[in-house]
Amino acid sequence: MDPPPHLVENRRRMKAGELYYSFHPDLLADRRRCGVACARFNSVGYDVSRRRALELWQELGKHVYVNSNSTWLDTCLITIGSRTLVGPNCCFFSATHPTDPTIRDGTRGPEFGKPITVGEDCWIGGNCIILAGVTIGRGVTVGAGSVVTKDVPDYVLVAGNPAKIIRKIEVSARAPEEGGAAMGAE
Repeated sequence: MDPPPHLVENRRRMKAGELYYSFHPDLLADRRRCGVACARFNSVGYDVSRRRALELWQELGKHVYVNSNSTWLDTCLITIGSRTLVGPNCCFFSATHPTDPTIRDGTRGPEFGKPITVGEDCWIGGNCIILAGVTIGRGVTVGAGSVVTKDVPDYVLVAGNPAKIIRKIEVSARAPEEGGAAMGAE
């Protein structure tokens, strides 16, 4: 196996979804910094106003709610559309590994990733897993415990492992209000 590439090339490969080395020292340092930032955010707890907590969440997405114990492996970009709800214990894995064990080579080998995109107005039920390269369309409901391995079109209910379309979702004529009553009130 070739030696790991220079850090700039390694990051370029990571962002492009190509094979890259996830245990490169600069990426390990990024993970440590992220862990510290998450610990600070989580330590705020209930000592901040609801308005401040809302401001922090709105930096992630307009009126997005992510429930507890969520895991995000963001080798590539993970995008969550406005007004989307994510249940507890959900996992978003944009990272993946080669299936060839000689290339994978444990922690010494490269990995790669693909972006994950979740559209607006979605509901991801609890204990779901969304895999690398998946795009979930607008207005989709993902049933609890589902594993989404392939793209999902707009306005459908999917469930299962692997997730499959259960039915089309009929959309009411009334569009969601911008701001949402539950998130906008103090």
